[in-house]
Amino acid sequence: MAVEGGMKCVKFLVFIFNFIFWVCGVALIAIGIYAQVALNRALVVSSSSTSSSPVAILVLGVIIFFISFFGCCGAWKESYCMVTTFAILLSIIFLVEIAAAITGYVFKDKIRSAVERDLWDAMHKYGKDKPLTVAVDELQRDFTCCGVNNYTDWATIESFMVNDTVPRSCCRVNTTSCNIHPSPATVYEKGCLQSMEAWMKKNIVTVAAVALGIAFFEILGIIFACCLMKGIRSGYEVM
Repeated sequence: MAVEGGMKCVKFLVFIFNFIFWVCGVALIAIGIYAQVALNRALVVSSSSTSSSPVAILVLGVIIFFISFFGCCGAWKESYCMVTTFAILLSIIFLVEIAAAITGYVFKDKIRSAVERDLWDAMHKYGKDKPLTVAVDELQRDFTCCGVNNYTDWATIESFMVNDTVPRSCCRVNTTSCNIHPSPATVYEKGCLQSMEAWMKKNIVTVAAVALGIAFFEILGIIFACCLMKGIRSGYEVM
C-alpha cells in the first residue's frame, strides 16, 4: 500500500509538472512573438542566419506545449508507452536547450559580426531597395539610432556623402533641415548596433530566468516520469 500511495503521489506530480510545462510553453510562445514584433525591422535588415532566434524560441514553445499535453495524457491514462515517450522527448529537448545555450555563447561574437555586416549592407542598399529602406528607417526610429556605429557612418555612403546628409529617420526632431549637416544636436548619435545590443542585454535577464525555470522543471519532470514508468511497469495500481 505504501508503494501504491507513493505512485499515486508521483502520478499527481507528473500531471502537475506537465501543467507547469504547458504554462512554460505558452510563456516561450509569448516571448518569441514579443521578440519577433519588437525586433521586426532589425530582422528585416538581417540575414536569415542571424534573425532566426525569435522563431526558434517560438518553435520551442510550441513543441513544449504539445509535449506537456502528451505527458498529461500519459500520466492520467497510466500509459507506459506515452510516459516513456514523454520522458525521452523531454530529455532530448533539455539536451537541445543546453547545446543551443553553449552554441550561442561560443558564437556570440560571430553573430554580432554578422549583424554588423547585414546593417552595413542595408545602408549601402538604402534608397535602392524600397522594403529595405523602409525597414532601416523604422529601425532607426524605433531604436533611436543612426548608422551602424554612429551617425557618421552615413558619410561613407556616396548618396549621402555628396550632400553631407543622413536619412530623415535619424532626426531627433523632424524638421525640414534636420538631416542636413548632421550633428549630435540634430540627429541620434548612437549607432543601431549598439542600441540593439543594449535592448538585448536589457531583456536577456527575462529570457534567462524563463530558460532556467523551464530547465529546472524539465529535470524534475524527467525524474518523476521515470519513477512513474517504473511503477507502471512493475504492475502497481496507481489509480
